[in-house]
Amino acid sequence: MTSTIDVRLNVDFPDFTVNVDLSLPGRGVTALYGHSGSGKTTCLRCIAGLEKASTGFISINGEVWQDSANGVFLPPHKRSLGYVFQEASLFPHLTVRGNLEFGLKRIPARERHVNLEQATTLLGIDHLLARQPDKLSGGERQRVGIARALLTSPRLLLLDEPLAALDARRKGEILPYLERLHDELDIPMLYVSHSQDEVARLADHLVLLSGGQALASGPIAETLARLDLPLAMGDDAGVVIEGAVVAYDAAYDLVTVRLPRSDLTIRVAHSVLEMSKPLRLKVQARDVSLTLQADDQTSILNRLPVTVISEVPADNTAHVLVRLDASGTPLLARITRYSRDQLHLHTGQTLWAQIKSVALLA
Repeated sequence: MTSTIDVRLNVDFPDFTVNVDLSLPGRGVTALYGHSGSGKTTCLRCIAGLEKASTGFISINGEVWQDSANGVFLPPHKRSLGYVFQEASLFPHLTVRGNLEFGLKRIPARERHVNLEQATTLLGIDHLLARQPDKLSGGERQRVGIARALLTSPRLLLLDEPLAALDARRKGEILPYLERLHDELDIPMLYVSHSQDEVARLADHLVLLSGGQALASGPIAETLARLDLPLAMGDDAGVVIEGAVVAYDAAYDLVTVRLPRSDLTIRVAHSVLEMSKPLRLKVQARDVSLTLQADDQTSILNRLPVTVISEVPADNTAHVLVRLDASGTPLLARITRYSRDQLHLHTGQTLWAQIKSVALLA
């Protein structure tokens, strides 16, 4: 039986309506992405039962939490979920251990699927157990908050912009721990964010929300590569590539990654990784240049043969966005209209995409 999260909601506010109909994967990380006011948090609060949709249906891998047509509405405390807010909201009078045990004690021992040692190891907080919350950094507090949510052994983990209150350094500290949760726990997550880089790093599936509506819902790689969505227009537009490590150059600290379903490879600056290890890359559209010939007399390490699939005007009159195919892997390139004309760019044309190794986000 396929695991799915089904969410159909209609929520009416005086000046705003959220109306979505989503069938999402019941495993992995689904990102709800959009600008402030797009309806992301409202969707999450409805799923948690903190907000009641006027009409709605919510089913988590077969367990119905709301079915307004049949008068079903489970209150929040009866929904097997963990909720992580922007602020960890730890109990100030309890130590880290005390905060974690509070989450653990909510669940009968026979129903616990995550134990305290597992949660503290996953989030790297073993050494913090005796501290008070006021002695923790912002990133440490958030990791404790996530661990406390995990210790309720939820069927679903909801994360509402958990990194929004952190500076860039603290975000960089906590992201690897979120990746570990994704890799090591079989708990589906709904992750709210307005940061495309966060979403590209963590999500398997992407829901794009705008004005209370779902503009798109699909696998992350496919959805980010669509030229008909606003995602392609921002300065951080790009694609996600799920590759596998096939070589490491210790002399230059370069990892070679094979593209999926292809013999093409990309080299990226990275510390040593085990062979065959999956590695996710984000390739920004602004970091892809195009050339008619493969030139090896250049500092740009990555040159891939590509085919032009389509083109649309960018968000300013000087640029265009080009969708490319690299042996089955989609790429986006943001180039000037002048360059487009000099290359005589057209659909079906074959040429070369150049990507700087230093520009790749791994």
